[in-house]
Amino acid sequence: MSKFSEKVLRVVSNIPYGQVVSYGQVALYVGMPRAARQVGWILRQQEIPDLPWWRVINNAGRISIKGHRFNDAELQRKLLTSEKVEVDEDFNLDIEKYRYRPDKKQLRKLKLDEDYIEICLRKIPYLS
Repeated sequence: MSKFSEKVLRVVSNIPYGQVVSYGQVALYVGMPRAARQVGWILRQQEIPDLPWWRVINNAGRISIKGHRFNDAELQRKLLTSEKVEVDEDFNLDIEKYRYRPDKKQLRKLKLDEDYIEICLRKIPYLS
């Protein structure tokens, strides 16, 4: 497994119950802010039972998973609604209401460089 993949899995593992992030946020938190698609590819390949993949959605606030043999949009909606995240019948949700915005302490757990943490903290409020 690549170092990038390991970082993606670490970030996704730390998304709290009832909150979501965008693929772009995950990419930002692993130090590759333009790698949102790669984040999706990595998540699609995982078979880790405890990995809360369903907490990652697109930045428009929509479940955009195409589905494969393990997961699909309906399952993602079911898992999110079980965490009290309101998802409509068209797979949309209010991303700003549920968006996870880690603080400096939480970003340090991701083993990011201190200067990069400051960059992330400046970008986080503007992720809408």
